[in-house]
Amino acid sequence: MSAPENLKYTKEHEWVRVEGNEAFVGITQFAQGELGDIVFVEVETVGEELNEGDTFGTIEAVKTVSDMFMPLSGEVIEFNSALEDAPELINSDPYGKGWIIKVAIKDAGELSNLLDSAAYKKLINA
Repeated sequence: MSAPENLKYTKEHEWVRVEGNEAFVGITQFAQGELGDIVFVEVETVGEELNEGDTFGTIEAVKTVSDMFMPLSGEVIEFNSALEDAPELINSDPYGKGWIIKVAIKDAGELSNLLDSAAYKKLINA
């Protein structure tokens, strides 16, 4: 199971890629594999400031609908509009074209609450 070392992870299976004062957020390869074929992504929180752990949207697969949680506090500044027409990008490229939101980071100190690649792999293999 892939968990790139340049990313941080949550126990709820979101990943974070920090670029300056912003972070891209998506769901992990493990999560998309558990969900199955992604058919719809809903994010209605663009422009809102959310706290770590808040729900920022939902992801719908053939089998289920799941909430997605903020890995760190900040303002949701962008939704990956490519997912409107091609939500399956999350299945085919979860760490690249399948990113879900971009966040303006409020407190970079919260990054220390996230898991590194090794800790995340241990979590999913437990």
